[in-house]
Amino acid sequence: MAETVVLPARFNGPPASANGGYTAGRVAALAGDGPVEVTLLRPPPLDRELRVERHADGSVRLLDGDDVVASGRPLEALEIDVPAVVDVAAAHAAGAATPLAHEHPFPTCFGCGPMRGDDGLHCLCGPVAGREGIWAVGWTPGQSSRELVWAALDCPSSAPVSEPGGAPHLLGRIAARVDRLPLAGVPHAVMSWTRSLDGRKKHTGSALVDGDGGVLAIAHATWIELRS
Repeated sequence: MAETVVLPARFNGPPASANGGYTAGRVAALAGDGPVEVTLLRPPPLDRELRVERHADGSVRLLDGDDVVASGRPLEALEIDVPAVVDVAAAHAAGAATPLAHEHPFPTCFGCGPMRGDDGLHCLCGPVAGREGIWAVGWTPGQSSRELVWAALDCPSSAPVSEPGGAPHLLGRIAARVDRLPLAGVPHAVMSWTRSLDGRKKHTGSALVDGDGGVLAIAHATWIELRS
């Protein structure tokens, strides 16, 4: 029997497709426990069986019929220069004051939608006071899993390159390393920053931080600014 993956509808990003970080986390789980790079090639469909294709080098692909939805490849290592960490209180304050809650392009997004119900992550970053270029949000995970960590690292990484009411951005690629899972029910911080800009491609970083300032997971992402 063919190996398949289903992305449930509750894990949407845009209304008709899956959240990029959650999708990437599901792909990463197929590729191993270490750092993984995932490329999204088309909007991941919801509530549909996607065929898993495995390769000898450890890479995997998710296919919708003959169309490749996403691919993942294990990395030998992933290192990112993380700025001075943001504490949980400052992260909560930044998220509460975010300007991105207004005119959000995907208000019901599982990861960051301001109109999402209690089943969403609500990881919508805001600029950290006194820290130019650093964005953050507080996050208290309801449960602890690698897929949710990937989702929590995803949406916050778009915040530094987004503008209220501006052109939407979609995740093109994300690489992440999860060293430790967060504790469910315990407040954490997710922080993000811009790494470089290349036209409509925006390269950003993000990190998950615990209450003691320990970095649990890191990621770098490539976002694609949609044309008007």
